[in-house]
Amino acid sequence: MKKLKSIIVDDEQDSREILRNYTMKYTPVVQVVEECSNIQEAKKAIQKHQPDLVFLDIEMPYGNAFDLLEQLDEIDFQVIFITAFSQYAIQAFNQSAVHYILKPLDIDELIVAVQKAQERIQDEARINHTQILLENIASKKSQKQKIALPLMDGFEVVKLSDVLYCEANDNFTKFHFVNGKKALICRKLKFYEDNLKEYGFCRVHRSHLINLDYVKRYVKGKGGMVVLENEVQIQVSSTRKQAFLAQFK
Repeated sequence: MKKLKSIIVDDEQDSREILRNYTMKYTPVVQVVEECSNIQEAKKAIQKHQPDLVFLDIEMPYGNAFDLLEQLDEIDFQVIFITAFSQYAIQAFNQSAVHYILKPLDIDELIVAVQKAQERIQDEARINHTQILLENIASKKSQKQKIALPLMDGFEVVKLSDVLYCEANDNFTKFHFVNGKKALICRKLKFYEDNLKEYGFCRVHRSHLINLDYVKRYVKGKGGMVVLENEVQIQVSSTRKQAFLAQFK
């Protein structure tokens, strides 16, 4: 079993020790080659060791995790973010399909994150999810954001502006794109509702999440009907009508 050459970056010594001990006991595939307390040390360590994996605390003195990543010419390693961040940041992580562990550290979350990182390292055609995250944070809440959609054979990265609407399909979500393409994703619609509502998407029915940028007209009724720019008609449920109409006030 190939060891994952790893670096821990956290300004708190106790946190570094806990993570190092957890990896030794519960994720033996991880080989910690260096520990760093700030982004300056981390940059040197990354250049020196060329790691497979970096455990990266978000908030540190004199620069945060994203400052470090933006200073690197290439991100050719997997990143597991260690965070106590807000829900907004968690949404950004989920959209970009990066790994993260919430503080205080949970052993099960650590094991799962390391397993996923290992799978991506073994996948020669993996997507640079960390780079997607950086681009999303730079573009903030605009539809220039990208989302990584998990497929049976990997991931597909799409711009939010290319998504027309999403449709619930049991435990799956069917994405409908502006160009007519469709993709069936193994995640429930609720997941995408939670992560896309800040980016111009609105759940108008238990089965549909729409991109408000493509609403062409609204037809009144008990709940009413939304007509999108491609003339697709989507029912608005009576319980979601007011929330939908409020988007246009």
